[in-house]
Amino acid sequence: MMPAPLSPFAPFELLPELPRVELVAVHDEVVNKEGFLRVRKLTLVAYLSGVRSEPFVYEVLDRNALDACVIVAHHDVKGVPHVWLLSCVRPPVAFRPSHMRNVKVEGVMWELPAGLVEPGETEPGAAARELAEELGFHVSPSDLAPLGSFTVPAPGFIGELHHFFHVEVDPQARKIPHGDGSTLERDSVIVSLPLEVALKAAQRGQIRDAKTELALRRYADLTSAKR
Repeated sequence: MMPAPLSPFAPFELLPELPRVELVAVHDEVVNKEGFLRVRKLTLVAYLSGVRSEPFVYEVLDRNALDACVIVAHHDVKGVPHVWLLSCVRPPVAFRPSHMRNVKVEGVMWELPAGLVEPGETEPGAAARELAEELGFHVSPSDLAPLGSFTVPAPGFIGELHHFFHVEVDPQARKIPHGDGSTLERDSVIVSLPLEVALKAAQRGQIRDAKTELALRRYADLTSAKR
């Protein structure tokens, strides 16, 4: 018998306990060992409430630097919070399959500064490095404050976590960013705009990057709570 569906208006305390599922890999094969991304072909069995499933194949993406940080760099102008965005080139979006091109998505997007946490780095350390590379603001990792908990942006195919931070910056102290040396970060356009304008741009579809909109909304909630 299936349990009754949870009412969308039920209080948070009534959120049901998650089912107990244990996944066991009986075979783990790296399909391609070269390149930035690796495809792992796993043969899994699942134990659901102690009952073993039949083996099934699941492919996941992997890479050396798996997790990423997202940073809201902000400053006030006469009491109005402003945030910093930059243009980012995204080849996977530009080269969506031809049969899906009925939905037009540009390969250049507005985003918050973000980047991968390299092996041996802390999340705040990676965030400070990315902020200098992409926007030209040099801050200490200790200056970065967490902005809510991490999220799992694409759990269906990669175990990447996104860690969110915010930091107040001085526009007068900004230097010319040097990027990471790649073509994708060359000649990025950098803008500073009121937080409210950035949120409206997300509503209009001018900002389509999900992690950027989420971070902006989290920061808006934080600023509202401080008033």
